[in-house]
Amino acid sequence: MLKDLVGRNITAMVIDENDKYVFAQREGLTFRIAKSELLKLPQAGAMITGFAYENEDHELQMTKTEPKSGIDRYAWGTVKRVQRGLGVFVDVGLPNKDIVVSIDDLPELQNLWPKQGDRLLVALKIDDKGRLWGELATMEMVQAVGDAATKKMMNRDVEATVYRLKLVGSYLITRDYQLGFVHPSEREREPRLGEVVKARVIGVRPDGTLNLSLKPRAYEAISDDAQMLLAALQHSPEGKLPYTDKSDPADIKNYFGISKGQFKRAVGHLMKAGLVIQEDDFLKLSK
Repeated sequence: MLKDLVGRNITAMVIDENDKYVFAQREGLTFRIAKSELLKLPQAGAMITGFAYENEDHELQMTKTEPKSGIDRYAWGTVKRVQRGLGVFVDVGLPNKDIVVSIDDLPELQNLWPKQGDRLLVALKIDDKGRLWGELATMEMVQAVGDAATKKMMNRDVEATVYRLKLVGSYLITRDYQLGFVHPSEREREPRLGEVVKARVIGVRPDGTLNLSLKPRAYEAISDDAQMLLAALQHSPEGKLPYTDKSDPADIKNYFGISKGQFKRAVGHLMKAGLVIQEDDFLKLSK
């Protein structure tokens, strides 16, 4: 049966060829293999081995290129396209074939589906009709391969992939296979399944799981004018400048090149972020 052959390496007998393919037969089924993959062309009657699957044109094919994912073997694949009503197509390294992760395995909200370029950790599975599908790694599987982080990770920036979405928050795994979690309060929006995000470590749990934040640091969230004031303070000898929201508008304009209104808004942003204080007619960096 077809489902007993596809999704694995098989050996078949060469029966024919054309200008592009060699054809081999196994259990009454004929598979094609591209000549460009072969170092030496086999003769009719010879046995040839390769990974068997049905390509995007619904033709049976074999390849010498072992896919990254396999039956019960998980690997990262790149999302190539999304098809509403079906699922997402993932490149696992097969010629002429992207593997579908079914709509049944994706979030109910389509805005949380992976987009082109996102990453999914998938294995292959075969249905009763012999069709290959992508199977998402479970939380338990991801956690089994995860490495525990140490307190040295505190406040570091990491790049991580979202592998599971829950009401309690987003579960991620970093490039170094450290497990992470983002609480809803630490994100401006919910990231997609498979989305690669830049996050900041805000805590390390006893089990080595990282508590992550997708929100920018305070200084990253402030305006350009506030960034300029902060830089001026950081380059001043004592971390302070003789300007406050009570200073003369002309003096502010001459020194900073912005209006007093812009100055007051920038100072407000910096104070809200806890980066500066106004004291004794000076704007000062917070200690």
